[in-house]
Amino acid sequence: MTSSLVATYDLDVSSTDSIKNVARQMAEDLKSFYNGDEPGQTPGLLPQPYYWWEAGALMGAFIDYWYYTGDTTYNDIAQQGLLFQVGPYNDYMPPNQTLTEGNDDQGFWGMAVMSAAEYKFQDPPSDQPGWLALAQAVFNTQAARWETDYCNGGLRWQIFKWNNGYTYKNSISQACFFNIASRLALYTGNSTYADWAVRTWDWMVNVKFIDQNYRIYDGAHIDDNCTTITPYEFSYNVGAFLLGTAAMTAYSNNTNNAADVEMWRERVDGILNSTEQIFFFGNETSNRIMIEIACEPVNLCDTDQLSFKAYLSRWMAATTKWAPWTFDRIKTLLSNSAVAAARQCTGGDNHRMCGLKWANNSGQWDGTTGVGQQMASMEVVLATMIQEAEPPVTNGTGGTSAGNPSAGGSDEGRVDPVGRFYGPITTGDRAGAAICTVIVLFSLLAGLVFMVTDETKSSSDNLSSLRSTFSGAASAAGLGILAVGAKKTVHDEKGKGVATDKERSSSTDTGERIPSAYANGKLQKSMHLSEQKSLKRVSAPPGALPSMPEATAKSNTIPDRRFSTNSVGQRASVLRKQRQEW
Repeated sequence: MTSSLVATYDLDVSSTDSIKNVARQMAEDLKSFYNGDEPGQTPGLLPQPYYWWEAGALMGAFIDYWYYTGDTTYNDIAQQGLLFQVGPYNDYMPPNQTLTEGNDDQGFWGMAVMSAAEYKFQDPPSDQPGWLALAQAVFNTQAARWETDYCNGGLRWQIFKWNNGYTYKNSISQACFFNIASRLALYTGNSTYADWAVRTWDWMVNVKFIDQNYRIYDGAHIDDNCTTITPYEFSYNVGAFLLGTAAMTAYSNNTNNAADVEMWRERVDGILNSTEQIFFFGNETSNRIMIEIACEPVNLCDTDQLSFKAYLSRWMAATTKWAPWTFDRIKTLLSNSAVAAARQCTGGDNHRMCGLKWANNSGQWDGTTGVGQQMASMEVVLATMIQEAEPPVTNGTGGTSAGNPSAGGSDEGRVDPVGRFYGPITTGDRAGAAICTVIVLFSLLAGLVFMVTDETKSSSDNLSSLRSTFSGAASAAGLGILAVGAKKTVHDEKGKGVATDKERSSSTDTGERIPSAYANGKLQKSMHLSEQKSLKRVSAPPGALPSMPEATAKSNTIPDRRFSTNSVGQRASVLRKQRQEW
């Protein structure tokens, strides 16, 4: 169903009053999807079908609304939601989500509180952790999960092995980690965060998740050491890496490292070029409008993907503060998109709800509504005010958020969920378990003997029957083992424990595969993925933050700027792998 109603919003991107007026109404409609602040509801959670991570993204959207407009209407809601979901260890691994959350899920909450610190959002009460400390906790717990057993580095998509997607390493998990590390390096000035950002970037390039044209692909499974890449391209991946590279440019400038500034600036430009070519519909910068290329043209975006343009809008705008040479280009792209987004918001009973499609739709509402669509429209409209917004702060430029470099370090659940809830297993625990096992086995055996005993037969006859029963059961069990061994279990992508939810995806697990991208008004095939090259790594300097694990790799000379070089203070590359079979 589409709508051809007259546009409710007449957005003038040259008028601050017009932008604020439209954003205010969009924010009201966005809040209508959230009831976590109401009695009997859980703060920081969205109703079905939305997942936990998107609620964290929503809290970030409310922070953005205040940052751009100065309107505090949703500040208490955002603060309440962000603090309620921190979990017992203040690292965004709450018990109601821990056993199902992925690294990317946790990362979105970490990026939201990082924005709160940078924008000087209202501080938590004195008995609560600061925004900076919460971001540091997320970083520390994720650094502890960096593994080199598969693909020579990287974060897995899922944290715990029983979740579908545990054998997949995806770009968004790395993007969140890279984004947080880069921004923490800039905010705190601590070089260990920068070392981890370099390591993550180099790993992405080494496994070809970032190709020679700065296109970013979804990920790969660890089964073949991340060599078979899933070719989907999503806007939130490029957005997160774009902002992270801008932060690293600013960090390098602060440390007076001209070579690093040049290197990271080249990466900013490379990602921005590929972003415009792939995720903006049109013939040139002056008329291009944002599009979620992998799913939007064929109407296959799932609940998660409906929100991705919100994050690209958010991070493109923020990039201009740390990479000011990008401003004119980004402002034009976002202004085009904001006008198109506002024009199609004619849905719902109030005739102003927003849909997904902004580009090439003649201003028609596409018949869909939801948190993702509404948040994306609001974010892109707000982004047109980036020039008037105050620059993000750091510890050295007025930042006041309380930090804790070792936050999250005491949480055993970051890698061991058993330890989180039950503590370490002791010798006494093992002895008790053995005794209980023996008792249960004897009880089962006694029950079985009782069931097969025939009171009308003699003891010798009963013993013979019992032997026959056990012999038959053993044979059947042996055949069953052989039959099971002949099959390989295949799991769906992201399940919730044993049950599988088909809708949830890191990329997209529904509909046809679309390994092509939109550029210059045409669908273009993805470029061929060349063979991987390995890079030598060195460890990060010791300190309060997690050190980087060692991994063996061949040393090659890399001629292009996508790889970090000795100009980055001998910081080096790392590698790591991805998800499970489709």
